[in-house]
Amino acid sequence: MDFVARFGRFWLDVLERLGRAHLFLARTLGAIGSLIPRFGLLVRQLHAVGVMTLSIVLVSGLFVGMVLALQGYYLLEGFGAEAALGQAVALTLVRELGPVVTGLLFAGRAGSAMTAEIGLMKATEQLSGLEMMAVDPFKRVYAPRFFAGFLALPMLAAMFSAVGVVGGYLVGVEVLGVDAGAYWSNMQSSVAFLDDVVQGLIKACVFGFVVSWIAIFEGTDCIPTSEGVSAATTRTVVYSSLAVLGLDFVLTAIMF
Repeated sequence: MDFVARFGRFWLDVLERLGRAHLFLARTLGAIGSLIPRFGLLVRQLHAVGVMTLSIVLVSGLFVGMVLALQGYYLLEGFGAEAALGQAVALTLVRELGPVVTGLLFAGRAGSAMTAEIGLMKATEQLSGLEMMAVDPFKRVYAPRFFAGFLALPMLAAMFSAVGVVGGYLVGVEVLGVDAGAYWSNMQSSVAFLDDVVQGLIKACVFGFVVSWIAIFEGTDCIPTSEGVSAATTRTVVYSSLAVLGLDFVLTAIMF
């Protein structure tokens, strides 16, 4: 009976936390309208979560594109279809690897930073101080970070895919000798804007929404100690990564 009680208590705690997370999301979404007169807050957060993540996204995109071209070339060579290398690299990046890998990198870099920052603000009672001064943390702290993450991730995913295509070109054309005209022409003829590019950006928008939500909620819900902030940061990376991979399967099944 103790096992049954512990099992039931665990799921009650999970459901209670999910309820608090959704109430938190509703209040955060309601506070987004307040960003119009506070546009500077949004710009600063876009720099923090977007520009500061750009370097790792570009470097990762370049090497992922190069590896795709290298592996794809030797796979296609067996069928005499080396000219389709550009098509294979572009579709793989735009549809799957661009949004997914960018979401994972964003969770590890920007998501963990948002959780740690908000968790430290809670541990040092800065959030309580804002409330004492009649400043709503949802308008001043949470909404700018949430909306910045939602906007930044699709732009980062697009840059990841673009740099990945260039990396594939460097390996496929300059190193392995694939015809440059065939590389670009097959890519242009096979990648559709609505069916591939837009749907990849939709995935990135969903990932940005979920990762930002998890990161900010974990920061506000952490135990206000150094150990609690550390545990919340770890949960952010783990939960965000699992959410990105799970949602990728669901969105792929719906779209394609």
